[in-house]
Amino acid sequence: MHLDVVDLRNFYYRTQLGRVAQRSIRDTVTKIWPDARGQTVVGFGFAVPFLRPFLDSARRVIGLMPAQQGVMPWPAGMPNVSVLCEETSWPIPTGMVDRLLVVHGLETSEHPSTLLEECSRVLGPGGRALFIVPNRSGLWARRDGTPFGFGHPYSLSQLESQLKRHAFTPERSQASLFAPPSNKRFWLRTADFWDGTGRHVLPWLAGGVLVVEASKQTYAPSRPGLREVVRRPLRVLEGLPAQVPAPVSTQSARPNPARA
Repeated sequence: MHLDVVDLRNFYYRTQLGRVAQRSIRDTVTKIWPDARGQTVVGFGFAVPFLRPFLDSARRVIGLMPAQQGVMPWPAGMPNVSVLCEETSWPIPTGMVDRLLVVHGLETSEHPSTLLEECSRVLGPGGRALFIVPNRSGLWARRDGTPFGFGHPYSLSQLESQLKRHAFTPERSQASLFAPPSNKRFWLRTADFWDGTGRHVLPWLAGGVLVVEASKQTYAPSRPGLREVVRRPLRVLEGLPAQVPAPVSTQSARPNPARA
């Protein structure tokens, strides 16, 4: 079940806790993808709070929002790049995307397998996808007051196994969002401290979200039976009598004295 776009917007842009989450996750994204110059960057779900760092350098930035969630114009004060789309049918040509960011999309999808197939379709050769999902062991997945408390949380092994089943190769993974999901002033003011400390102390248990970067598996084109056909000898001359070369006459090969 997808969350409503109004609730997501209010959390990330109108609450202090949402701004803490936005800053922590965005820093993780830019650390993994420090440069997207000249690339096509696409976000699906509610990924727009984390796409802003790419607006200046990327060739193209697109924010896809599923119809079940709703869409909002983004970015504010600039030409709109957000698009309403079907969850499993995106208005993007095959192989067009260089970088794909999925946030609040996979864990709330009613058709996660079909969604991952669509992710694979739009990624081009050498493309990378970043999947951000609630951590099943983290505190954020246990609180309904944030968007991370909805949908299906994942463990790292669950997420990586699901990606492998859909032709993705996990390249690297880490946790993010270590500050407690609390609106109390003390926790909000010390959020940066907990983020820095959490990466070194039980990161997979304490992190609120899991971040997995994956590449698309590509295979060499092949045709059924091609290897077997090449292995067999040619049989074009089957059925014809064997041709035995005629013996060379030694007498005809001798020089004729009369012509000498």
